[in-house]
Amino acid sequence: MLLSEKYDQAEGLRRMSKANPVRVLAVTSGKGGVGKTNISVNLAVSLAQIGRRVMVMDADLGLANLDIMLGLHPQYNLSHVLNGQRTLEEILLTGPAGIRVVPAASGVQNMAELEPAQHAGLIRAFSELSHTMDVLIIDTAAGISDSVISFSKAAQEVLVVVCDEPASLTDAYALIKLLSREHDLFRFRIVANMAGSAQEGRELFKKLTRVTDKFLDVMLDFVGVVPYDEYLRKSVRKQRAVVEAFPRSKASIAFKEMAVRIDNWPVPRGAGGHVEFFVERLIEGQL
Repeated sequence: MLLSEKYDQAEGLRRMSKANPVRVLAVTSGKGGVGKTNISVNLAVSLAQIGRRVMVMDADLGLANLDIMLGLHPQYNLSHVLNGQRTLEEILLTGPAGIRVVPAASGVQNMAELEPAQHAGLIRAFSELSHTMDVLIIDTAAGISDSVISFSKAAQEVLVVVCDEPASLTDAYALIKLLSREHDLFRFRIVANMAGSAQEGRELFKKLTRVTDKFLDVMLDFVGVVPYDEYLRKSVRKQRAVVEAFPRSKASIAFKEMAVRIDNWPVPRGAGGHVEFFVERLIEGQL
């Protein structure tokens, strides 16, 4: 790494350390198709609706879909920031309720492939925006790829989305096992999605905790249940967040209640409460 690049990183981190604490959430899942991005989008909009300044980063760097879900049309994405063509401010999209969206860099398959200059660029990009955020939501890819591990390790909170499918629970357990045993993560927040009832969602959580309590040294916290809702499907077809398109639907009420619960979680103070903590840990894991 060049001396100038080290200086850029250090300077960027100093700027971010002066910012207000930011809650950083990684939303992930063991398998695809469980509604992870829907969770990210609707929690983001719900948090914005109660007055929080929210940014959502599409961290599925190979298969971007967050912008599609919201009907947004990015001209530039994170790859243009990393190669110096655009600033983060220039690629940001504005979504419902004023959320800011960082569109994924489709041409960058893995964070491990980033060059040192791109590391410095990522720090500079977030340092310029850290004072405008209360919450940063990272919508990761599904599975146990290097990028999923990197983003999960870097975030303060990891939300694991599960649904009532054997593969969903099995793969969620595999992800939690990997993150706990090999990367020292201890606490995971669990969201039950597309459940037939609140009771069914809690049963999913109990099934997962029975296995983790037996074999892993981790703590699972139940965040809530998003019920199966036809209005959610309709909102996807409309390319809108359900909490905006159908605010009185069962799913919308669940998201709003969940957002209030998340908003009441304590925000870490000191280094762990700032965006520089997220970026620094993300980059340290790739050097």
